[in-house]
This record gives sequence, structure tokens and C-alpha cells, in this order.
Amino acid sequence: MIKVTVPATSANMGSGYDSIGIALDLYNVISMEEADGIEISDVSGADIPTDETNLIYQCAKKVYDICGKPLRGLKIVEDCAIPQTRGLGSSSACTVAGILGANALLGGPLGQQNVIDLAASIEGHPDNSTPAILGGFCVALLEYGKVWSVRVPMNGKVDFITFIPDFELSTEKARGVLPEKVAHHDAVFNLSRAALLAGSLTTGKLENISVAVGDCLHQPYRFGLIPDGREVVHAARAMGALGAFISGAGPSIIAVVDAQDKTYLSRAEMYCAQNFPHWKPICLHCDETGARVEQV
Repeated sequence: MIKVTVPATSANMGSGYDSIGIALDLYNVISMEEADGIEISDVSGADIPTDETNLIYQCAKKVYDICGKPLRGLKIVEDCAIPQTRGLGSSSACTVAGILGANALLGGPLGQQNVIDLAASIEGHPDNSTPAILGGFCVALLEYGKVWSVRVPMNGKVDFITFIPDFELSTEKARGVLPEKVAHHDAVFNLSRAALLAGSLTTGKLENISVAVGDCLHQPYRFGLIPDGREVVHAARAMGALGAFISGAGPSIIAVVDAQDKTYLSRAEMYCAQNFPHWKPICLHCDETGARVEQV
């Protein structure tokens, strides 16, 4: 049996729309082995697709098809800690797990770049799938079926306080509110800040983050779909965060916090309990390893 562990991801990170993402230490763990037919279950008893519509199965079968290998069936056991449709890369994690698991079962015919390219082509968001595979802080884009990316180490100790609401927001709905065209000055606004964000996280100039996560391309439109979203961002910054932004397509909000601020999480928990009871803050860190495959 193969066990695949895939981290959560936060894409966009404010200004880096569809281009910047980071892996976080919250994981989906998927066990997989060949079987006669399809047998899919979840360790928590969650209601998941148990037939060929299951995303992990579909991605695994895609690998078998690409490699020209027949697939009799799969036994898949899901243990998923990444909440679904919360902007933390749950679908990306399942896509990566299916690809890596099938590749391992077949003896590894696909190299890492093949895996990265296939995951992005299926998932559609290389800023989610690439850090899920590589770990760390990544800048990535997909062009002509190939992912062009760089994984860079972060210079500076930060925590990612993630405010997760008790409601969902689908990526399709979040994309549906975006305009078809943007003004030239809005494009320049984001380009400069995305570059500043990448440079600041990699050089340790963390004082730039509050400005660097500014955005005109997606967050102003998506806040209307996230009840109390703007207020949570404002509160996160008022409590001392270096910066705060919508994670992925939302609805989760991430605050970048100096790791030396040991009481930030407790303050955030108290504030949410009193003012935003539908939101739960948790502390996450950058996962520097990325997806891992084990033979068990």
C-alpha cells in the first residue's frame, strides 16, 4: 500500500493572484492500493464520493491512462484534515495525492516535473498544486502545458494565523464575481506588490508585508461573498498582524504574524469568540517538505 501526505496551500497571498502560493502544515493523508474494483472510504466517516467521480481516483486513473496501464480498480482510504472549499487547497491536495499515489504504484514512471505539470493541468491553479508538491513558498505559472516555477526559502520567522469560517465558498462562485477586464493602473498596482511580496518574504523585510499583500484584482470582489471577511482582515491587522489576506478563493483569511508574538493566537481566539463566533483561528507554519510518498 502507498501512503501519500499532501500539505494544505494558500494561493494568491493577496497581490499574487494565480501566481504565488505557500504550503502549510495541515495535511491530507491518502492510502492507496490496487484492487478489483473501486473501494473508497474516509476514516472519519465523512460523506465523500465513493465511485469513479472521486477526484483522487480520477487523477490516479489519469496517470494509468497516460502510462498506458490498465487499472482494475483502487482501494483508497482518505484521512483529510484540510477543510473543503475553504481556500486552503483541499482539491489541489486530492489531485496531487491521486497523481503521486498512482505514480508510486506504477513504479515511478513520471518524473517530478511531469507530476507538477500534470497536477497544474488538472487542477488549473499552479500556485496551489506546485507548493503542495514542492513545499515552501513558490511562484508558478502554467504555459503551454508546462509549469514554470521557482521555490524560494523564506527569510524570517512568521506564523500564519488562519481564520477558518464555518461556511464554504466554491472556487467557481468566487471566480464568477471577477470582472473580465481590469484597468491598467490596477494591473500595475498588483504587479508591483506581488514582486514586493516575493522579495520581502525571501529577504526578511517583513515590514513590507502590510503593503505587499494589497490587491485590486480579486479581493475587493470576493469580500462580498464572505460575511465579515473585511472585518476579520481589519481585526487581524489591528491585533498586530504584519498583513492579512483572503486565502485562495476564500473564505478563509490568513494573517501573517511575527513568530515572536506568542500570544497572537490566544488574542485572536478571544476576539473571534466575542465578535466573530463563526470563525476559528488556528496557527499554521510553512511546510518546507511538500508532498511525501511512503510504502506501508
